[in-house]
Amino acid sequence: MKIALHGAAGRMGRAIVGLAQEADDLEVVGAIDHHGSPHLGQDIGVLAGVGNLGVMVDADVGSGLLGADVVIDFSIAPAFDSMLRAAMQQGVAVVSGTTRLTDESVALIDKAAQKIPVLWAPNMSVGVQVLAKLVREAVGALGADYDVEIVEVHHNQKADAPSGTATFLEQAARSVRNELTAQHGREGQVGKRKPSEIGIHAIRGGGVVGDHTVHLIGEYDRIEISHRAMRRELFAAGALRAARFVAGKEPGRYALADVIARAPGTPP
Repeated sequence: MKIALHGAAGRMGRAIVGLAQEADDLEVVGAIDHHGSPHLGQDIGVLAGVGNLGVMVDADVGSGLLGADVVIDFSIAPAFDSMLRAAMQQGVAVVSGTTRLTDESVALIDKAAQKIPVLWAPNMSVGVQVLAKLVREAVGALGADYDVEIVEVHHNQKADAPSGTATFLEQAARSVRNELTAQHGREGQVGKRKPSEIGIHAIRGGGVVGDHTVHLIGEYDRIEISHRAMRRELFAAGALRAARFVAGKEPGRYALADVIARAPGTPP
């Protein structure tokens, strides 16, 4: 399977190149990054620490997708739409982990899914999918007697907050308690906590890959459900698993849960 990377010179892009080189069934054929990238014209294999691949980082999305079966996108929201439109035009399947998409970009995913397979997930970790399932079960079982708070921790280079995964977990909780509304941090005389709040808090520091904890706090006890990513390759492996899944699929919008549900040995 031939893959192109959008956001290739970033941390995730390099991690994906590294894992792809270890796989017999994968070939990196395109590497795309933004026009201001200092890595334009450099070999993506050298950037990823796996040696020369003969694939140079290019700012042109169209040429970067040539020959690819799937494009894996870990970029930024403003660059997402042009990548998706180019993939539509060239019939290239899309796997994207780009977060904080606008409503317009989400609508474009639905449009693109009429022509190509598109899998968008704010977190490519199978473990986070399991975490979300546990959150839904716990919030549903405990009900309004328990307050819900989400704390996420990331490295000091992360530019956005809250993380896409924190928002994903918020949505998981709200799917069973739809009265919940997000409260992003607290400061000053905010008054007592409303039962309908779901607090979301972001911590930034050091080189933390990504920690997420959902706190369910009752009058007499507290439950914490956590996921801690130890290496960035976790997300790279999930993205490659998703790419293998969408390659050759019919047009449509897919989720990481679809990949997990169809994995060998996974119960229905």
